Amino acid sequence: MEDSLQEALSSSEGPLANEVIEKIYCLSGQAFCKSWRIELKGNKKLFAKSVPIEGFTRLKCEAEGLQSLRKFADREFLKIPNPICIERFGTNSYLLLPWLNLDGNNQKNLGKGLALLHKSSLNNNSQGFGWGKDSFIGAGPQPGGWKDTWGECFVELRLKPQLKIAQKWGIDLTELGSLLSAITSCLDNHNPCPSLVHGDLWSGNAGVENDGKGILIDPATWWADREVDIAMTKLFGGFKKEFYAEYECIWPLPKSSKSRVEIYNLYHVLNHANLFGGSYKQEVFSSLNNLKKYFSKIY
Repeated sequence: MEDSLQEALSSSEGPLANEVIEKIYCLSGQAFCKSWRIELKGNKKLFAKSVPIEGFTRLKCEAEGLQSLRKFADREFLKIPNPICIERFGTNSYLLLPWLNLDGNNQKNLGKGLALLHKSSLNNNSQGFGWGKDSFIGAGPQPGGWKDTWGECFVELRLKPQLKIAQKWGIDLTELGSLLSAITSCLDNHNPCPSLVHGDLWSGNAGVENDGKGILIDPATWWADREVDIAMTKLFGGFKKEFYAEYECIWPLPKSSKSRVEIYNLYHVLNHANLFGGSYKQEVFSSLNNLKKYFSKIY
C-alpha cells in the first residue's frame, strides 16, 4: 500500500509531483480506512487518509464538510484543515490534508471556536434543517434532504433511517411510533434555528494544536440544532471543563438542553450499533427505554 500511495502522490500528474517524499508511515489501519503521515524533503509533513475505491464518495463528503465548516470558522480560535486533493489510485482512494500537530492541551479555544462557528452560521441557510445530498456518519449512511421543522428533520432523516437498519438485529420499528411522535413534538416545541454543525464530534475528531488553536476534523456536517454537537461531546468523554465554559461564554445553552442529550445521542448509539454491534445494541435498547419513561411522564 505504501508503494502504491507514494506512486500516486508523486506521479507526474500527482499532487506531490514537485516534491521529494522521504517516508510514508501508516498511523492506523482498519479494513475500511487507513491514515498516513507523509514526510517530505525540507522537514514538511502531510496527512493522508485512504479507503477502498468504493469509499471515494465518503472522502469527497468529508472534504466538502471541512470546506463548509471553514466558511464559518473564526481562524483566531479554530483551525479546520483545507483539503489538498482527493484522488483514486489502483483499488483505493485517498484524501490529502495538511499535517496538524495535536500537541496542545487547553481546550478553551476549541470551545470558543465551536460556539463562534455555530453562532456565525446561524440563519445562513434558507433551506431549513438537513443537508443537500446523501453523506456519511463515520462509515454509516447519513441521508440528505431538507425539512422545515427540526423535530421532523431529526426523526425522519436521522433516527428512522438508523432504526430501519437496526431492524436486522432486533429493533421493532412498529413499537416505536408513539415514542417517535413524542420526540418530534418535543423538538418542534424546542424550535431552534439551524446552525452548521460538525455532526460527529467525539474527542477523536477534535483536538488542540501546539499553538493553542482548536482543531476539528472528519466531520459529518449538516444544518441542525447546535446542541447535537454538544450532546455528542458527552457521549464518549474527552472534553474538559474549559471547553464547555468557553462555549457558554460565547453562546450559553438553554437550561432545557440537558433534557435533549439522550435524544440526540440515540442517533450516534444507533449508528455504532449498526456498524459495530456488540454492547452498542444494548445501549440502544436502554436509551429507548429511558426515553419512553421520560416521555410517559410528560405526555
